[in-house]
Amino acid sequence: MKRILTSILGLLAFLPINAQGIDEALLGEISKGYSASAADKALRNALSVAPINTLAANAEKTALDLHFSDMVKTKGHTDQKSSGRCWLFTGLNVLRAQMIAKYDLGAFTFSQNYLFFYDQLEKSNLFLQAVIDTRKLPFDDRTVDWLFSHPIGDGGTFTGVANLVMKYGVVPSEAMPETYAANSTSQLRSQLSLKLREYGLHLREAASASPAKLKAMKTAQLKEIYHILALTLGVPPTEFQWNRYDAKGNFVSSGTYTPKSFYKEFLGEDLESGYVMLMNDPCHEYYKVYEIEYDRHVYDGQNWVYLNLPVEDIKQMAVASIKAGKAMYFSCDVGKFLDRKSGIADLDNFDYSSLLGVSFGMDKKERVMTHASGSSHAMTLIAVDLVDGKPTKWMVENSWGETSGYKGNIVMTDRWFDEYMFRLVVEKGFVPASLQGYLSQKPVLLPAWDPMFAPEE
Repeated sequence: MKRILTSILGLLAFLPINAQGIDEALLGEISKGYSASAADKALRNALSVAPINTLAANAEKTALDLHFSDMVKTKGHTDQKSSGRCWLFTGLNVLRAQMIAKYDLGAFTFSQNYLFFYDQLEKSNLFLQAVIDTRKLPFDDRTVDWLFSHPIGDGGTFTGVANLVMKYGVVPSEAMPETYAANSTSQLRSQLSLKLREYGLHLREAASASPAKLKAMKTAQLKEIYHILALTLGVPPTEFQWNRYDAKGNFVSSGTYTPKSFYKEFLGEDLESGYVMLMNDPCHEYYKVYEIEYDRHVYDGQNWVYLNLPVEDIKQMAVASIKAGKAMYFSCDVGKFLDRKSGIADLDNFDYSSLLGVSFGMDKKERVMTHASGSSHAMTLIAVDLVDGKPTKWMVENSWGETSGYKGNIVMTDRWFDEYMFRLVVEKGFVPASLQGYLSQKPVLLPAWDPMFAPEE
């Protein structure tokens, strides 16, 4: 056998293994793609000193009218800074708009840091318990490999907001302010990921141990995780005092609350059963419900479940919600064709084809299939402009600070919305009767590595 293998390797040495590589002849042919014309030289000179998107800015684009026919009232803007917590800011901004409107408050925000603490603790437990659950699978099993590739992150979805709020309640921002680690999460994420991978290996090494022994190991590991989180994010309050003032600054009331009693008294809505996540994913069949495995923040919580619909159906519910004064959790591929300075997302913002001399022909489905596009950022949908009953543009409240974009917001043309909007969360009451029946379907389970799984950051 060894002699046969040696002979085969010897023969391979004489085969033209680079026959399909770029040889001199092929290089000569493909180099004709650059003509060195005067136009090419001018573009080359410009591109050597300026960003592609700066030079691709479309000078022929007309200015966008920034009037909106229907808008949800909000006050102030939040700033996630250098963190991937857009999902958390967005979910809490939806609740904030309700709180301000319901109680005529002035500027008010919930503490993102408070729920982020429990998000990181719960995700740590989710990873460790998933390692225990899969401990007898080989290490190169795709699920095991995915777990160790993604032990923890700071991104998420509305499902995480719902589970965390219902389990831990909420507190005003002054009860647990932001910290440096909360505003800049990369170093904390790196340290937690490294430690969790180490813990995961220890749990797999103890694969034959009793369930009680494994639980004890996990508990000891989570104690150390809690210690790290307390040092970097602070200790979550179990009780706090809050003074309530109206929009004019007049004192209304004062009380002592726990995080859960605060949520129950001032909002109290069941986020886990009162909302539905909608998706426009052309890679999967419409009018079906899907569930992403391991796409949850809390081990004993809910996976992300969504109803996949054509974008026109989603728009109808979005319009109805805005008209009723209800802001919505919304996510999209925010970086595509966005002019960050003006805060306008429009397919006509940049003309890359004319600049580079090539066409870009993939549609939305093809972009998702090839990982060229996907949901990357969550924001709060607050406005639509209707002309003859049809939307022409939309506006979201962003979490990049008051001075970013258009007064802290992003304005999206309806054409852009069609191409790069992916997820919307609405109250179930806005789902029309014609679609209600689909919500009771048994979800189709998709793996954690499905192209559409991408926690918003």
